Amino acid sequence: MNLNFLKKPINRFLILILAFYLGWYLIYNLWLHPAETLDLFVIDITVIISKELLELFGYTVFTGSDRLIGIDGTGGLWIGDNCNGIALFALFTGFIIAYPGNWRKKLYYIPMGILLIELMNILRVVLLAILDTHSRAWTEFNHTYTFTIVIYGFIFLMWMIWVNKVSDKGLTEKA
Repeated sequence: MNLNFLKKPINRFLILILAFYLGWYLIYNLWLHPAETLDLFVIDITVIISKELLELFGYTVFTGSDRLIGIDGTGGLWIGDNCNGIALFALFTGFIIAYPGNWRKKLYYIPMGILLIELMNILRVVLLAILDTHSRAWTEFNHTYTFTIVIYGFIFLMWMIWVNKVSDKGLTEKA
């Protein structure tokens, strides 16, 4: 491999992001996901806080197994592993780790970002539960399209804040 290739910050970034993704994929799919502990922990937090918020807004809420939440009169929402936000935590973390910047800043920005992503996911569940009281079709559409765009847009915004305001580095600079 040409060493000049690795001297370019954009190439280092892309290699790091690929290595992080592959590492995360293997760890999650071979160890974390089969154990289900992490997935269920995040889903439990999401259901508990979403239930509290919905009740604060005056809704009568039901929860079922460890993944079900809904407003009385609806079928409820089942939170699957793909919707618990863990993959989004990893995506965000990988981009921050791979991008040049001060490691002390990364150590506070990553947990803060994960917390904000979880809060966005909780708001998503709350809004989907409310939408479900009006129309299952609206719930399905917004779950599939609107909230996907909003959540990924939010993660992109947090990454751009990291790149432009927090990291003090750029991909064109020597890192």
